[in-house]
Amino acid sequence: MDIVTSLLDGARAALGPNAAIFAFLAMGLNIHYGYTGLNNFGQVGFMMVGAYGTSIAVVTWGWSLWLAIPVGLLAAAVFALLLGIPTLRLRSDYFAITTIAAAEIIRFLIRSPASTDLTGGPFGLQGVAGSFRDLNPYPESWAIRWRNFNFSNPDLWLLTVGWVTVIIITLLVSRLTSSPWGRVLRSIREDEDAARSLGKNVVGYKMQALVLGGMIGALGGVFDVLQTGGAVPEGFRAETTFFAYAALILGGAASRLGPVVGAMLFWFLRVGIESLVRDISERSWPPDFIADFLAGREGLISITFMGLMLVGLMVFRPQGLLGNREEVVLDGR
Repeated sequence: MDIVTSLLDGARAALGPNAAIFAFLAMGLNIHYGYTGLNNFGQVGFMMVGAYGTSIAVVTWGWSLWLAIPVGLLAAAVFALLLGIPTLRLRSDYFAITTIAAAEIIRFLIRSPASTDLTGGPFGLQGVAGSFRDLNPYPESWAIRWRNFNFSNPDLWLLTVGWVTVIIITLLVSRLTSSPWGRVLRSIREDEDAARSLGKNVVGYKMQALVLGGMIGALGGVFDVLQTGGAVPEGFRAETTFFAYAALILGGAASRLGPVVGAMLFWFLRVGIESLVRDISERSWPPDFIADFLAGREGLISITFMGLMLVGLMVFRPQGLLGNREEVVLDGR
């Protein structure tokens, strides 16, 4: 087995654009779930609104990309308000069901043939990121090529902007959650009745957390558009939210660096295991029935392994790699 190749594949994914995108999603979920106790199962909806808000403004309305990005973030804030006003007083499990349903409703509306003139329908919108790519300051000769650890010139530009933005958002969120506002969020997560008895507007704080975490998630949608050049509805399925939760749990909820480390680790393991399974299936030494079983099932085996690992992590270290066990609260109210 070529372990080095699998490790390099995983390392490339851990530093790649998908890891940065999932870092945004996980940071938003960290505000929702980690600090406030909101079981938001529709984070992909915020990602989708951010991606399509930006894409519609550029492609359909003909606006500049630099005006379109704030439109995508503002659309996510409006979506959070429309979602939160009728639902934030619901029980935790009902709120979770409502958020996943809302994200799916948005996806089906976007891909509807009736929305083709605005959203491109099932075909999506393309040609969004040209202005961003034109700003690439790196010379054409700049690229990383070492075995299978490769990043092209456009990749380096996207990674630079993406990870710098991740660092900035991490610092801002860290500052906010260390402030009195963040302590109120923690008190709501621990016991919202006690927070309410102290005169705190629980619904108001929940709404602020929902809007902020949703806008950070929408940044993931914006960078997804910058990576792919457009938005397609099939790229925003419900499992994206659960993968983001996996990243958050791996790194540690209610921790400063947990979402970022978790996103990197998630992609390292996912792609690294897929590469390893593919390599084993192509070798001559495994029995035919094992090679036949592994062939074409790399993604399934990778996700299954990560699921089992997450189960073990929740049993033996529910706080994740960087979390604090005292911050972990399982409240079904």
